[in-house]
Amino acid sequence: MKIQGSQILPASPQQVWDFLDDPTKLAKILPGCERLDPIGPDKYKVAVKFAIAAIGGSFQGTVELRDKKPPKSLGVMMESKGPPGFVRGEGAVQLTAKGKQTELKYSGEAQVGGMIAAVGQRMLDAAARRVIEQIFTMMASELAKAGSE
Repeated sequence: MKIQGSQILPASPQQVWDFLDDPTKLAKILPGCERLDPIGPDKYKVAVKFAIAAIGGSFQGTVELRDKKPPKSLGVMMESKGPPGFVRGEGAVQLTAKGKQTELKYSGEAQVGGMIAAVGQRMLDAAARRVIEQIFTMMASELAKAGSE
């Protein structure tokens, strides 16, 4: 499954970078995130609860930030598994100033397996779009709050 898109965020590239580089802030905007704990430089242990259609459950895994070029770009690698199956993915994020805002472009590819893969590609695509929309809505809200303080 491939994903890509862009989002305008109400902050400078440096402010967006600082947000992305802070596990406490990231944990607040990731839907279903129960834990995001550092386990090494730019590597985190993650626990999330997630459901697609009638299939859901808890997933445990890791997230690693790679190829960091502050405040312009970074790569992300993640793996998680749980009773409903597994998810593995790689992605890239690019930040570009647009006036007083930042355009965040993202692209990536994910593999899913187990029962969760049985829901079908269309449902997985729709669920991924919904999660990404939730992340960016929360991130924009948190950045706007920080900018008004």
